[in-house]
Amino acid sequence: MLMMKERRPAIRTLRGWAISVLQEAGAIRECEEHGWMQDRADPHARERAVDIARRDPPPRCSPDHAVAEIRDLLDSIGDTCPECPPEGD
Repeated sequence: MLMMKERRPAIRTLRGWAISVLQEAGAIRECEEHGWMQDRADPHARERAVDIARRDPPPRCSPDHAVAEIRDLLDSIGDTCPECPPEGD
């Protein structure tokens, strides 16, 4: 029986690809109300995203560059939505 690897949808930018990988790994989530990306602070999910980037970088991108983009994006995302009121208010 022929087995096919599921392909990710075509992503136009490296940043878009990194967001997709981080969501797939469960390292980030989207605020349901405002759409901001939020870091889930899950070290295992972060490592899964780095492993995916190293193993399956986007076309014309080295594994090292893909991993660097994942890490750069994680460094730029907070763990709260800037538009949501703080918890307890």
